[in-house]
Amino acid sequence: MNRISPLPRDEWDDETIAAFSPREGRLPPPNNALDLLARHPLLAKSFMRYNAYVLNRSALPVVVRELAILRVAWRRRCRYEWAHHVKMAREAGVTDAQIEQVRAGGPTLLNRVVDELDERSRLSDETYREIAAELGDDRALMDLVFTVGTYALLSMVFTTFDLPLDEGTADEGFDGALGAGS
Repeated sequence: MNRISPLPRDEWDDETIAAFSPREGRLPPPNNALDLLARHPLLAKSFMRYNAYVLNRSALPVVVRELAILRVAWRRRCRYEWAHHVKMAREAGVTDAQIEQVRAGGPTLLNRVVDELDERSRLSDETYREIAAELGDDRALMDLVFTVGTYALLSMVFTTFDLPLDEGTADEGFDGALGAGS
């Protein structure tokens, strides 16, 4: 049972539609995350603009972004975020072996970055030096920290409000984990 349920599209008023309509005037396809945000149009409009940057204009390579988001989702036990981003990661070229490294907490630099940020809100000097050298760009490094923080926030939202998986979305190996949809 949802604590705050997604708002059905047939209940969206003009303010809500405007919050989600880009310049071309088309609404995004229905999904529970957007339909939950529709309950608060002003917040949705502000957040959607910011999140569009994180997803579409960030200096991070797409594979790095998706692996970081998956690690956040796994650590935070956010079934909704995990299911959506496994699909997106695969579309970006992430392999099942890389996804398993995220799930298993394998000794990758990116797992260590996400784990340190999630546990301490800070990177150790050693991890900072390594990821800065790997990314080679201050903007990408900032985008990585913002991406981890954004998806930690979203995992809180999705699990707090018990957001169910969208109809037809595969669970993607989240058996036994806590969080939304469990």
